[in-house]
Amino acid sequence: MTERQRQVLDAALSLLVADDETLTMTAVARRASCSKETLYKWFGGRDGLLTATVQWQASKVRAVPLDPHTLDRSRLEASLLGFATDWLTVLSGDTSIALNRLAVGHAGTDRRDLGAIVLENGPSAMRRRLAPILESGRKAGLLAFPDADEAFSTFFGLVVRDTQIRLLLGERASPAGSEIGHAAARATRQFFALYGLPQPGAADVADPTPSGQRAGQTGRK
Repeated sequence: MTERQRQVLDAALSLLVADDETLTMTAVARRASCSKETLYKWFGGRDGLLTATVQWQASKVRAVPLDPHTLDRSRLEASLLGFATDWLTVLSGDTSIALNRLAVGHAGTDRRDLGAIVLENGPSAMRRRLAPILESGRKAGLLAFPDADEAFSTFFGLVVRDTQIRLLLGERASPAGSEIGHAAARATRQFFALYGLPQPGAADVADPTPSGQRAGQTGRK
């Protein structure tokens, strides 16, 4: 996407977060200072705009392709740690919280378009994005799992835990950067404990939170 297209999607996100009922092509064009004709040319309509908006938000979770022939444990750990950190950072942001609340509100009603779009371009997209990384780890002899979907679901549970539901239910304080780093490192270590194959001289994923700070933390575990 061009920088201008990203600005338009950010404008759509701000409208979506403020009030879902105002998310029309006219409202987005007004807020983004562009014409409706341009919006239709780029996105094809409201559903296309909604899809692009959710995809833009999800694209902030990065997945770097890995070559199984040169992959070692430290690089795989770094890749999973980065993925988990990005994922938690995006999920705990105000935009994602508001977007997911709206999607849940649409579920079970005749306005199910947003819920379906978020499901397909959120969790399902994360599954598709992470699958090649997990498969590269398996081909490189670093991971062992019988089913890729099960491995993804396990990683999802270890990373997200109850963070998303707490935030959706109104917990005010989003996790700080240090808490996200600690949670991502913990999830990566636990995932390797479940699916990692022993490697000579391999060390566990380093926890980015100083031990003294961890000892004083309360609340999120």
